[in-house]
Amino acid sequence: MSASGTDPHAGDHHGEQEFVDHDTMHITVGGYVTGFVLSVILTAIPFWLVMDKVFASSTATTFVILGFAMVQIFVHMVFFLHMTSTAEGGWTWMSLIFMVVLVVITLSGSLWVMYHLKTNMMPPSLEQMRKMP
Repeated sequence: MSASGTDPHAGDHHGEQEFVDHDTMHITVGGYVTGFVLSVILTAIPFWLVMDKVFASSTATTFVILGFAMVQIFVHMVFFLHMTSTAEGGWTWMSLIFMVVLVVITLSGSLWVMYHLKTNMMPPSLEQMRKMP
């Protein structure tokens, strides 16, 4: 039979699931703008913290920046990747745990690399240069 209108079930997909649920996907320009504005703010605040040396301790600054980084990752996941509790049937515990593990690995690895770059590649101080033969 042809699908031109004589068969009422010609367009039906029996046994197939619809993968896109348009009711839960609220992708709007406003959502992208909100995500962009939050991302800019969450980038500008740590930049200001470092440039104006707001905290006396570099350790405190580092942990505050890591906090902003975690919030920014969450903003990107919600506003740009559209990972909400209703999308794709909700987050499963395994995907949430996997995300947390990746964030911890990324942030701790970045700190480790930056620490070793600072200690191994900084030019010697004047006192150290005077002691050199």
